[in-house]
Amino acid sequence: MKFTKEHEWLRVEGDLVVVGITEHAATALGDVVFVELPEIETQVAEGDEVSVIESVKAASDILAPVDGEIVAVNEKLTDNPSLVNEDPLGAGWFFKMKLDDLSVLDQFMDEDEYNELIA
Repeated sequence: MKFTKEHEWLRVEGDLVVVGITEHAATALGDVVFVELPEIETQVAEGDEVSVIESVKAASDILAPVDGEIVAVNEKLTDNPSLVNEDPLGAGWFFKMKLDDLSVLDQFMDEDEYNELIA
């Protein structure tokens, strides 16, 4: 897994990258009550707003960590946004992206570096 400074995680599955938010971010947000997911087949650029997550405390944007195409979304979050709190690194994923070049993920932190960031 790789991690961003914006508290997103990225996991490679074949030629796709799965994106979600970290446990640290989910805890900071509090109980998630709504998730707006992106449209499938949307081309996004790094830094584009892709999703919105609302909790009892705040609303936050989920940004595209890299350039690519949204190829799948986690529809389960529509009916059960609390999955983000219950399993942020697993069932609470947001979307999957297809990248032209997976080597762009090398710019992100590994788990140890991320843990240092949030310490």
